[in-house]
Amino acid sequence: MAKKTINYNYIFLFYDIADEFSPKGKYRLAKVFKLCKQYLKHHQNSVFRGNISPSDQISLQNKLKKVTDKNLDFITIIKVINSGSFSEQTIGTNKKEVESIFI
Repeated sequence: MAKKTINYNYIFLFYDIADEFSPKGKYRLAKVFKLCKQYLKHHQNSVFRGNISPSDQISLQNKLKKVTDKNLDFITIIKVINSGSFSEQTIGTNKKEVESIFI
C-alpha cells in the first residue's frame, strides 16, 4: 500500500538575516523579503504567512537557499494543512489594519 502524502497548503515563515546593516546582509535581507512577498502575505516584521501550493513551497525554498548564507542566516517554515487547522489570538493593535483605514 502506498503511503499517503499530506499536502501542507498554509505556512508561517520566520527569518533572521544576519548582519542586516552590512552591505551583503542588507542585500540578502531585501532579497529574502522580496521573495517571501511574492508567495506569502507579510504579517509582521520578519514574519510571513499564507496559502501556498506544494510546488510553490518548493520553489520558494529553493530560491531562499540561493540568496541566504546558511552559516549566518536563519529561516523557519512551519507547515499546516490549511488556514483552518490552527487557532490564532492577537493581543494589541494590528498596525497594518490601522494604516489601511487612513489611506
